Amino acid sequence: MSPSIRHFDGLQDYQQTIEAMQANAAAIRNDGADETLWMLEHDAVYTGGTSAKDTELLAPGQVPTHLTGRGGEWTYHGPGQRVVYVMLDLNRRTPDVRKFVHDLEGWIIDTIGEFGITGQRRDGLPGIWVHTGRSVSGLDKIAAIGVRISRWVTWHGIAINLNPDLAAFDAIVPCGVRDGGVTSFADLGVNATMADLDAALTKTFSAHF
Repeated sequence: MSPSIRHFDGLQDYQQTIEAMQANAAAIRNDGADETLWMLEHDAVYTGGTSAKDTELLAPGQVPTHLTGRGGEWTYHGPGQRVVYVMLDLNRRTPDVRKFVHDLEGWIIDTIGEFGITGQRRDGLPGIWVHTGRSVSGLDKIAAIGVRISRWVTWHGIAINLNPDLAAFDAIVPCGVRDGGVTSFADLGVNATMADLDAALTKTFSAHF
């Protein structure tokens, strides 16, 4: 089963996109609409999931903040970061939340591996990490995962750092993790375009879903 893929041009408003995604997920759930992946970049925004703590939103400045229904804590979205909203009907696949998150992680690991980047999981911390040796743990996060599942239809999804402004993450405790930093393709010295990343995401998807 291969979902359709929709690419959005330009920077997308967060709240408007979430509302459209919620409606699309409802159509999958209620009307049997096709599964889909949305690939886009957001205007700069800090988003807090269901576990977000006020004390971990440190200094957002003029960047908007939104509390949202996905799992997880605070993260940053902005130019240079590929966000993929994943709308799948797990009733048509395997209705298992842990497997879904594990498969998202495997998808990201294989995708960044196409560019020679070795990603890894951290137990209890959804997302993908790269060994840089710079932080307390020695690991910096290159991709975040925050999902919501409504009657086995998934929405929200993943965010992979291609070349965003990493200083923007200093305004939060990213995903509530204090012993690891944040990295990106560009930070690791990997030159790739967003189109290159999208092609790799498309190529590796079917191995996991």
